[in-house]
Amino acid sequence: MVKHYEWDPPDLSFVPYRLAAQAIVTQLQTAGLPIPRIGIICGSGLSGLSQTLQAPTLTIPYGDIPGFPSHCTVAGHTGEVVFGSLSGVPAMCFRGRFHSYEGHDMKTVVLPVHVMRCLNVQICIVTNAAGALNPSYRVGDVVCISDHLALPQLAGKNPLVGPNDDELGPRFPATSNAYPDELREAAQAAAEKMGIDFLIPHGVYCFVSGPMYESKAECRFLRSLGGDAVGMSTIPEVIASHHCQMKTLVLSLMTNKVIMTGDEGSPVATHAEVLEAVQQRSQQMQTLVTEIVAHLRDHVLPHSVPLPSVTLKVSRAAQREYALYRQASSLTETNRRIATSDWPWWTGVAVFFAAGVGGMLWHHRSSR
Repeated sequence: MVKHYEWDPPDLSFVPYRLAAQAIVTQLQTAGLPIPRIGIICGSGLSGLSQTLQAPTLTIPYGDIPGFPSHCTVAGHTGEVVFGSLSGVPAMCFRGRFHSYEGHDMKTVVLPVHVMRCLNVQICIVTNAAGALNPSYRVGDVVCISDHLALPQLAGKNPLVGPNDDELGPRFPATSNAYPDELREAAQAAAEKMGIDFLIPHGVYCFVSGPMYESKAECRFLRSLGGDAVGMSTIPEVIASHHCQMKTLVLSLMTNKVIMTGDEGSPVATHAEVLEAVQQRSQQMQTLVTEIVAHLRDHVLPHSVPLPSVTLKVSRAAQREYALYRQASSLTETNRRIATSDWPWWTGVAVFFAAGVGGMLWHHRSSR
């Protein structure tokens, strides 16, 4: 059940995911589709996971969702969300994620997670492509992440920094239980049913900010701390998902082996190499996720307690304030681009004037 009465949020950062969820609910109702119970976030090159969703389906480009960036800038990330049925379970699949190295703040990075929580999704499956720190890992192995090491988070680059949305979760959540055994056991059961040998039941994922690949010394350092895999995503989403009280499963596909001291002469990592490795394993990943969801349907979801509903409909005053904030942010970014380009000086004046007129028209229309 989704709450629809009007609500004044204590902070503007609570608004975008509620507006996004409200718009999605409207489209789902129009299409006659149920609210999803499982959400999937696709990593680099893994957008094909959405092909596992059975009809009827609904696809919404990110640009059509309020509060979402209009597109993803990284190759292998499509930039749309697909709804359908997976192994008989209503599901949603985000084809592409937002990374902090693209310039997004952490609230934007975890926006898909917060939208899932507003829709009362119970289980979040996060996928990624990563480099193998553990020398026993092979390219093509899929690791069920059981713990993480996040240096950016320890340094304050954390999606939970700022006012806490009490409807989503507590101010001080524990993370020692962020990776439930029952979900990793579901992945192992699915792998055994498929007869595959490339699933590794546990491993530690190291989150780095990117976008550059790690140096040899950094890889040696992360390995010495117990890291098994390294990548530029996922952990902010895990932290947000766990804070939101959703159960989270992370599947990390090893796409390359990192270069350590002594590996001089080895080919350096490239994004093309990552996408190629993903392509070789994509079909098996799709089958694996389908089998995992089937196991969750039979053994986990029947015993899951529904999460408390989140209020979606924010007041019109808060919507106006958020729209003005977005407009000001857009104007600041536009002026920054003008200042660092060869555009004539009067372009900035024209943009400022147009933004002012637009703001007055919005205020006039909204106050009627």
